[in-house]
Amino acid sequence: MLARSVRRARRWGSATALLLVAILAMLIGSAVLSGGARAASAVAAAPGSPDDSFYTPPSPLPAGRPGDVIRYRPVTATASIKPPTGTTIYQVLYLSTDALGRPDAVSGTIYLPKSTTTPLSRTPIVGFAPGTIGLADNCAPSRLLTSRDGINYNLLAVSALLNQGWAVAETDYQGMGTPGDHTYVVGRSEGPAVIDSVRAATRLPRTGLSRTAPVAFYGYSQGGGAAAWAGELAPRYAPELPLKGLAAGGVPADLTKVAALLDGGLGSGLEGAAAIGLNAAYPDLDLDSYLTAAGRTAFADIRTRCVEGLIVKYPFKKISDYATTNPLDSPAWQARLSENKLGGSPPKAPIYLYHSTSDELVPLGQALTLRDTYCAAGVNVVWKQLAGEHATGLLTGQAGAVSYLADRFAGKPAVSTCGSA
Repeated sequence: MLARSVRRARRWGSATALLLVAILAMLIGSAVLSGGARAASAVAAAPGSPDDSFYTPPSPLPAGRPGDVIRYRPVTATASIKPPTGTTIYQVLYLSTDALGRPDAVSGTIYLPKSTTTPLSRTPIVGFAPGTIGLADNCAPSRLLTSRDGINYNLLAVSALLNQGWAVAETDYQGMGTPGDHTYVVGRSEGPAVIDSVRAATRLPRTGLSRTAPVAFYGYSQGGGAAAWAGELAPRYAPELPLKGLAAGGVPADLTKVAALLDGGLGSGLEGAAAIGLNAAYPDLDLDSYLTAAGRTAFADIRTRCVEGLIVKYPFKKISDYATTNPLDSPAWQARLSENKLGGSPPKAPIYLYHSTSDELVPLGQALTLRDTYCAAGVNVVWKQLAGEHATGLLTGQAGAVSYLADRFAGKPAVSTCGSA
């Protein structure tokens, strides 16, 4: 199967071949990996029912604070990719904040590591921001734990964190799992979702996690952007969190520059997904008014796809194939893209940034600009440039990111590379 997939992928180019090989390698490698704070008074947290209604928020939403748990349920991972044996897993539905500052409900997963010498009351918590997994609800990381509908490659990073003895709070993001379109790569939606997953972990009944436990944010690609956004928003949105550090790889910091690379390229299906994500966060953008009949058909299909479908079905497409005019050129879209450009509120916590030199999906140049912006603002930045492409960076960058966070949790000082060649 692997050889056949590689031959097929080579017809589209070496970068896509590497991406598909990496995904298959993750699936094969998964066999190796699988080897009580109170709920907030404003929201009555209760175990969820075993059916799909778990993901449908109550209407109206209950009163409460961001991070309050609406419902939860323990689950057992039955998919081909599983977290380490002995992990306790809860699916949660929690309150968060959308890109327009309004309350919303987001689903996610809380993982507790198997018993260690560190009590859960002192266990560090990592807010893990998953990388691109698709737009369809069945692609949501929390749903994939008990499904074979998609490739849950994010569990490789989750497992690496759990093997450190840390708790992990993984968001599904707005509209992924829950009703509505997923706000894909919209940082002002994704950042709060990441932050509030950590809050939810400490408010989930019976976990024993502490609200004073050290916290970090970590992610790659879409997740790298979301983790960086969580870091930028945390000082104002969640000043109570004892944030010790951030690790963010393959960061789409400037969506305009990312779109320019994706348009007509190997990852053009991701550009369509991003247009849908922006429109979901900001309905006034009125994406449908720009689309042709063929565009409406294609975008309806993109909404049903997990990441492998987006990559394989929609390479080398342009926005002009689907739209009468390019919405990204309009003042309204440019304003929203500008609002979701990283660097405007540099994080207070130290950050580990890494990026592949030959990244064909997220341009290196805009990541270097983010690094320089953070350095100029006095952020403690460690920059790591990796050989290879986007998919290889996912794999080769993980060990360095986990090691960096381990040092932050251990209280070791971060040595900035700002000013270095």
